Amino acid sequence: EFIDSYYYNKLELTRFSSSVGKYVGFTEYGVRNAEYWNNDASLLSAMRAQKEVYCLNHVPVYYSNALTKS
Repeated sequence: EFIDSYYYNKLELTRFSSSVGKYVGFTEYGVRNAEYWNNDASLLSAMRAQKEVYCLNHVPVYYSNALTKS
């Protein structure tokens, strides 16, 4: 799962989660940003592609390194 969170003063404002597939806001300001970002189809498709870029390519490498050190 790919998660991209935005914080200000240790308070989570907005989060993109690959399992949900869209931005979710946790404050009034975060909800407004999430609505704006969710209406941008190119931004959503780019964020959904980040799961393949980061997770699918790097997890096997990290997993095998963790197994060899245990």
